[in-house]
Amino acid sequence: MNAVDQYLAKLPADRRDAIAKVRDVVNANLPDGYEETIQYGMISWIVPESVLPAADVYNKQPLALASLASQKSHMALYMLSVYGDPKERAWFESAYKKSGKKLDMGASCVRFKSLAALPLDVIGEAMSHVGVDQYVATYRKVRAATKSATAKEKAAVAPAKAAKRAKAAKPKSKAKPAARTSKRGAR
Repeated sequence: MNAVDQYLAKLPADRRDAIAKVRDVVNANLPDGYEETIQYGMISWIVPESVLPAADVYNKQPLALASLASQKSHMALYMLSVYGDPKERAWFESAYKKSGKKLDMGASCVRFKSLAALPLDVIGEAMSHVGVDQYVATYRKVRAATKSATAKEKAAVAPAKAAKRAKAAKPKSKAKPAARTSKRGAR
């Protein structure tokens, strides 16, 4: 039995069923390249160390995209892509509202007491939005902008920033108006 199965086996039956169904939705919609594991005592989907070594992450832990847990008074799905991207969060909150279900959300976690409180289609779609490479690039960009970022982290995004600055600085060709000829003769 792997660690995720062990985690599920320890849960009360009602929680186990709900967590297992949310896990199935995440796994069915997650872009290729993430790994499922146990991190911080939760089921987590992480960026593999072959893509982004934990040593390159601020807390020296693999970078998680999402985590799923049974807490004392509720269950929670932590969606870090929604937390870290204002456009994704706005989409998520709007889609959740359209589902007719009440959103109970902290910074990154969606809390739910039963599976019926969670719009699984919205969760699945949110999980499908962020590929591994895009997530790592976003993480590096955000991390490099922090005060505590290392020189290595800042340098990792420098080529992309330099290319963007060069593109922005490139003068746009403007067609010059044709020279006007004077109706008056030369004096």
